Amino acid sequence: MRIVFFGTPDFAVASLNALVENSYDVVGVITAPDKPAGRGHKLQPSAVKSYALEQRLNVLQPTNLKAEDFITELESLRADIQIVVAFRMLPEIVWNMPKLGTFNVHGSLLPDYRGAAPINWAIINGEKSTGVTFFKLKHEIDTGSILNSKSTPIGEDETAGEVYARLMHEGASLLVDSLKMIESGSYTLKEQVLSSEPKHAPKIFKDDCEINWNQSAQNVHNFIRGMSPFPCAFTKVRIEEREEVWKISRSKKTDRPSASRICFIQDGNQLFAACDDFWLEILEIQTPGKRRLKAIEFLNGFKGDITNVQILKKPSEEGF
Repeated sequence: MRIVFFGTPDFAVASLNALVENSYDVVGVITAPDKPAGRGHKLQPSAVKSYALEQRLNVLQPTNLKAEDFITELESLRADIQIVVAFRMLPEIVWNMPKLGTFNVHGSLLPDYRGAAPINWAIINGEKSTGVTFFKLKHEIDTGSILNSKSTPIGEDETAGEVYARLMHEGASLLVDSLKMIESGSYTLKEQVLSSEPKHAPKIFKDDCEINWNQSAQNVHNFIRGMSPFPCAFTKVRIEEREEVWKISRSKKTDRPSASRICFIQDGNQLFAACDDFWLEILEIQTPGKRRLKAIEFLNGFKGDITNVQILKKPSEEGF
């Protein structure tokens, strides 16, 4: 099969690498335009572009997926099938082009967690398992017929970054298995069945990352690990007359009943925050202008009494 691959971040590199290592005929790689990054704001290629160039693959970087010149160039590749992994939405003229259609590797067990941040939201919602789904694209986002899927457990302390790394490789394996099924002709596309309202996975914005401490320690723990390492959960604090934003990237549940107010305390080398029911141990924290620190490193460098730090409540507690 002649394959055109669409992808941008490192999550997609694993799938593209699987195609290359299994000797598939990748006739084109579509990825995002180079973007400025770093202190010098120099243009940097996407992870997919860097890998594709190393493999001497044909790379296209359209800014407009409906542009006539891009459509003409895409048609000239004569793809039998297109594969999408972690890329933006495609217009119908693109996804409907190949004779076998366009398929997507998605980081959830559809129909749950349709959207841009499926791994984050699965963890935030306390799911015990998730997975990857290989499905055929159609008009509505993440609603197409499913060809194949694979599930994986989520550990109670696993972060989104850790699950992301595992699903990246699970998705690559699922892609190869699915393509073998398509090549053999022995596969069935199954419509997504909704037994109830599906759980959604919308894009996460900065304001969505603020911690609401007025809920159970389990929910706060899930929220912190679901946002770790990026975009990272944060809390606003007041220290004397100044306000700061502290990012919290790792935590641990305890069975110690919490205080009657939201606050931090220190117990030896350990840092705790009060939730609605129990204390939550804070394991990793980052303050303005500093690198991410283990709790003991943070406490050793903190000037003053941690109990005097006022945790500012989230303006709106709706949605979490």
